[in-house]
Amino acid sequence: MLLAACSKPERSPQGVDPADYKAFFLWAGVPAPERLAEAEAVYLLWGEVRRADASHVAVLRPEPPRTTGPEIWLVIRAERLDWDEGVYRRLMAEAERWRGRGNRVAGVQVDFDAATLRLGSYADFLRDLRRRLPADLKLSATGLMDWSSGAGDHDLVALGGVLDELVVQTYQGRATVPGYQRYLPSLERLAMPYRLGLVEGGEWEPPANLAGDPDFKGYVVFLKRP
Repeated sequence: MLLAACSKPERSPQGVDPADYKAFFLWAGVPAPERLAEAEAVYLLWGEVRRADASHVAVLRPEPPRTTGPEIWLVIRAERLDWDEGVYRRLMAEAERWRGRGNRVAGVQVDFDAATLRLGSYADFLRDLRRRLPADLKLSATGLMDWSSGAGDHDLVALGGVLDELVVQTYQGRATVPGYQRYLPSLERLAMPYRLGLVEGGEWEPPANLAGDPDFKGYVVFLKRP
């Protein structure tokens, strides 16, 4: 799991090289980068709320990490948003347990592929989650590239009003989205702090104006299994 700003946005000839970045996203079973202690932020997939059961979290990372270096973000992937109260309680307890192991837990990230035309409803869910979180935990969400180009202004304002950051995914599955460049000019519509999620080994050519965007906070590299 991943995340944090990086000062080297250029891609290598072989594609996105994790060695050039300082924020990472790790799925369950993906080993941590060798220089984990030097990372600025790591997003770790902890569990999933699957479509079949809104009352249960499928825990993918049963043991908390043990690192005092990077910021840690606890990620919960969701296939539905009508969570039972037990899911919220388990999430809060897990964040406390991770902190109890000495980790610098910055916040919680929700990974949910909300439909672009229904971002208002998603913002309502996130607002309720924000209300439940302790004040010292931030709230992040992953986002699709077409949110910035296709969502209404009102929905983007609602989303930005509740999130501390949005991580916009430039990849799908294990590869960069073809034609990703056409979505980049609309990022300025987000009007909220955001990072760009890149996939390890994927294509990436940053637009010239990205470094000058005050809302752009850096990159997160999605690490792949060896």
